[in-house]
Amino acid sequence: MSKLWPDAEAALHETITDGATVAVGGFGLSGNPSDLIEALRDTGARDLTIVSNNMGVDGKGLGLLLENRQVRKVVASYVGENKLFAQQYLDGQLEVEFVPQGTLAERLRAGGAGIAGFYTRTGVGTPVAEGKPLEEFDGETYVLERGIVADVALVHAYRADLEGNLVFRHTARNFNPLVATAGRLTVVEAEVVEEDGFLDPDTVVTPGIFVQRLVQAAPRVKDIEQRTVRPRAVSAAV
Repeated sequence: MSKLWPDAEAALHETITDGATVAVGGFGLSGNPSDLIEALRDTGARDLTIVSNNMGVDGKGLGLLLENRQVRKVVASYVGENKLFAQQYLDGQLEVEFVPQGTLAERLRAGGAGIAGFYTRTGVGTPVAEGKPLEEFDGETYVLERGIVADVALVHAYRADLEGNLVFRHTARNFNPLVATAGRLTVVEAEVVEEDGFLDPDTVVTPGIFVQRLVQAAPRVKDIEQRTVRPRAVSAAV
């Protein structure tokens, strides 16, 4: 049966409730599920917990949810480019759980694999480990980290077939495959949806068993956080 929905708004209709935990793929603005983020904003759901590497930038990506005051808590590894994110955190309006980037990736992978928790040396002896169980293995101290399972996962893919098998493109792959496995309900927007046949199994990154809903991504110019180019060389006078 096809998992294709008419659009992002329809795919998220009545799926997001106040207080929901939503995992979102992307890294900076690369691989953001932009249509689904905008549809999430338009649901008006409040007190959300967002699990993502970061929160986009001001006015773009997940920054839209911060502007709309829909987020209560963020689980992320990076504040960086979003001034509103930093300001809401410093003002005590936003709860933030900082997670080392590799640990965040593994927590999502573990949640998707049905692993309740795992031990890692990363963060031991820092505020990251405060209040968490510690254990010693082979003479080294490890901290227990919990796997993450989100109520809803939002993912951007490059190509998909109607069964939800996914392929990602270059750096837009980033956190998207991990997020795709970690949602109780996973909704994907894909730039190309193959409506005839299936993707070559040897190219599939995320199997369709992890995907419940799929939408065709709207064409849009891909944003770049910081465009850096070399100065143009000045020709010597002839």
